[in-house]
Amino acid sequence: MLKMPQQEYIKFLRETEDCSVSEIQRRARVHWRTAKKYADQADWNLSVQKRKSHRPVMGPFMDIVDTWLEEDRLLPRKQRHTGIRIYQRLKAEHSFTGGQRTVLEYVRKRKSTMELERAKTYERLEHPPGEAQVDFTTIQVSQHQQLITYKLLVVSFPHSNTAFVYPTPAENQECFLEGMKRCFEQMGGVPRRLWFDNLSAAVVHIEKHGERQLTEGFQRFCAHYRMEAVFCNPYSGHEKGHVESKCGYSKRNWAVPIPVFESQEQLAVFFAEQAGQDRERLHYAKGEPIAKLWETDRAQLVTLPETAYEAFRMRAAVVNKYGEIRADGTTIPLAGLVAPQSEVLIQIFWDRLVILTQDQQVVREVPRPYTGRTAEIPWVQVFTNLLRKPRSVTHSQFVQMLPDVMRQYVGIADLSVRKERLQALIHWCDIYSLEQIEQVLEGATEEATIVQLTAALGIGQASRDIPVTWSESLSPPGTLTSSALDRYDRLMGVS
Repeated sequence: MLKMPQQEYIKFLRETEDCSVSEIQRRARVHWRTAKKYADQADWNLSVQKRKSHRPVMGPFMDIVDTWLEEDRLLPRKQRHTGIRIYQRLKAEHSFTGGQRTVLEYVRKRKSTMELERAKTYERLEHPPGEAQVDFTTIQVSQHQQLITYKLLVVSFPHSNTAFVYPTPAENQECFLEGMKRCFEQMGGVPRRLWFDNLSAAVVHIEKHGERQLTEGFQRFCAHYRMEAVFCNPYSGHEKGHVESKCGYSKRNWAVPIPVFESQEQLAVFFAEQAGQDRERLHYAKGEPIAKLWETDRAQLVTLPETAYEAFRMRAAVVNKYGEIRADGTTIPLAGLVAPQSEVLIQIFWDRLVILTQDQQVVREVPRPYTGRTAEIPWVQVFTNLLRKPRSVTHSQFVQMLPDVMRQYVGIADLSVRKERLQALIHWCDIYSLEQIEQVLEGATEEATIVQLTAALGIGQASRDIPVTWSESLSPPGTLTSSALDRYDRLMGVS
């Protein structure tokens, strides 16, 4: 088939130049039949013609092969036709005269076409009111000028697009159950049905036939709150796609900029307020306020039990000869409280460890020592970047993590003074800790200069060894025992 410019050229020679077909053949350098076709063509509408099948040998046998391939879908994989077996059957049962290569090529292309015909099509799922999905997501928060890896438990309702969240320091069973309990208290009820993935806090392992062995604590929790737990297939997070999307939404919208907190309660209130404000917007597909749709979900909730569930587990430990026990990866001293070599019970809550005697008497209670990943903020680099654009100090999320006195010190309105203080902070943070800088700034007056603060930091640094007396060895001999200045005058030739 000629390209369109060539076709136009042939038509031009015929209509405008009034050339014969032989002359067009010579000038366009095409075959005589091609010249005749385009020279006398009257209909130039674009037409899509179905190509004719060039399978003169396979044609009568194509339906037979297609039937065998369709039936193979119902059989075990090892009992399905191979291309060679199809060729053997065609030759033996239907007197096929073609070659094996012809059959193999047709089977290969036909299987590919059938796979496309059977390609998955997805339908928008309809979620009944009162059904929820649960998952964890990882976020970064800031406490005491450090970045801490935290977990955010998200409970979402696909019907109304409502979410309830609770932050926990880890993803263990105690944190998981505590977060679920706090979310139930926020929503004022319990969803009848909740979807989970196969997280270790709830599932011990999955049997070959798909039955799950659940942890005892999770079974007790489900019985206490009268809820039905449904688990996704392994590696099939899309089965609870709504909460997967809500986890990403919560990180992008509620954890940016990085939340700064002083206590667990403060962080929990912050996220609860963010989720509450989010319910004031319109549903992304239904066009109604999420708060209005949530009322339909809330009407289907099961009432909360009269007694809240206490999520903890028990284990025993033996006090060593030093009066210590090991629990949760840390050493807890019990000297003077429990006799060495005696056995105690450890009640492990999500946020604390309670040490009990065999008679259930409380011996000691300590915070649970989470060893979550923390990262020191590179303050020298932070202040260096701010020095390039000092106006951005008031907008920096890292500045919001500083102690109040340091935030006020660097947030002065005068840009020239702000630059000087940023340069000083770059130098100070390279030598001293934030705690040392904060201590000096708290004890200084507003009129204190950078030189005075630098001197105060140097004097107050505990590791610096300042001698009580100085040994002076540079003065000329004979001048060390006298305080009179006339000897210096004589040395300089001054009368």
